Amino acid sequence: MLRPMFGYRPKAKRFEYQFRYHDPKEEEKRKRRIRIQTHSRRKPKQLQKVFGLAALLFMVVWIISKL
Repeated sequence: MLRPMFGYRPKAKRFEYQFRYHDPKEEEKRKRRIRIQTHSRRKPKQLQKVFGLAALLFMVVWIISKL
């Protein structure tokens, strides 16, 4: 609130642009690398473990309740 009163004017931010040249081979390598990183097989196995443990817990509680 006080800054405009003392002559402060907002300025545009400065940045340096680094030129990049298009290299099709390098771009293809990046696409392959990204494609490999996105595949994850841990979630289905983790889900199976959770359901297996839940079923085991249910069976134990059911057996204990029958005694």
